[in-house]
Amino acid sequence: MGSSPTFLEVFSDAVTGESTEASGGVSFARFMELAMYHPQVGYYTSARQRVGTSRAADFYTATSFNPVFGELVIAACVGLLGPRNPADYQFIEIGAEPAGGILSHMSHPFGSYRTIPYGKSFAMEGRCVVFSNELFDAQPFHRVVFRNGQWHELGVARAGDKLVEVLLATPTPEAAAAFPQLPRTATEDYHIDLPLRTVGLLDRLIAQSWTGLFVAFDYGKFWDVLAEDTPEGTGRTYSNQRMGIDLLTRPGEIDITCHICWDWLVDHLQMNGFGEALVESQEAFFTKRAESTLAAIVAAEAAGHSPRKRSLMRLLHPSNMGQKFQVMHALRE
Repeated sequence: MGSSPTFLEVFSDAVTGESTEASGGVSFARFMELAMYHPQVGYYTSARQRVGTSRAADFYTATSFNPVFGELVIAACVGLLGPRNPADYQFIEIGAEPAGGILSHMSHPFGSYRTIPYGKSFAMEGRCVVFSNELFDAQPFHRVVFRNGQWHELGVARAGDKLVEVLLATPTPEAAAAFPQLPRTATEDYHIDLPLRTVGLLDRLIAQSWTGLFVAFDYGKFWDVLAEDTPEGTGRTYSNQRMGIDLLTRPGEIDITCHICWDWLVDHLQMNGFGEALVESQEAFFTKRAESTLAAIVAAEAAGHSPRKRSLMRLLHPSNMGQKFQVMHALRE
């Protein structure tokens, strides 16, 4: 049995014949596909501890603070359904970690509960609550930079035993479609990370024949902020609870992500039969949508600093996850 390939070998083999660039470069999105999802060397396809609060994990999410997070999500979703009976709805979690979803081993009022791991096919129909947590920020993204009076797409090429950033002479069709949205001018070396594939993912989720509630927890910004207030872009890496900005280091071993663009997703929800789509901070969402459950947890944990109270503070406090994460939700009758 041969040894497992290295990422550089996989990258070289995968891009052979794909690149028409003199630099041998491919789009950053293509590099990220390989780094995140290649079956042999991909970060998300390997057996590793990705999510958790220990130093052995690379990052934590709201699900790391279950069952409190799950209790608040249940309460908020029931409240958003209003007079509708939650028992008539199946709760579907998209992109759950292999260890289990937020409602695993919890009692809930929904008719059924199922999880769909990221990358698996899915079918949804009837009345549903479709939920995701940090699903959209895991999609491959394109990168562009403003240089010498115009926008260029950034790519990745191999140079010996390392990967380097290159300018693509011609933008890929996917990125080129977004160029009309880019500012006509910008400061030199202004970077924008374009999470274009989040729109396609959302469209696949909402194109199916289901009605009900869509709820997505994630971190993102609105387009005017991405285009005017983030000159270094929003692409980041995470490893052992530390954030980095070198997106080409240790591919396949660390998480790569960027902020999603809320405007694009809101627009597509409303173009597909949903009512008003709102984006709120995680703190505001739970404070307004799960008020009674929140009050009950606070009252029960009033004395001392119990694990449940600490979890609540991590989820709500502005300096922790309360303002860093947002929640988009909308209802389709």
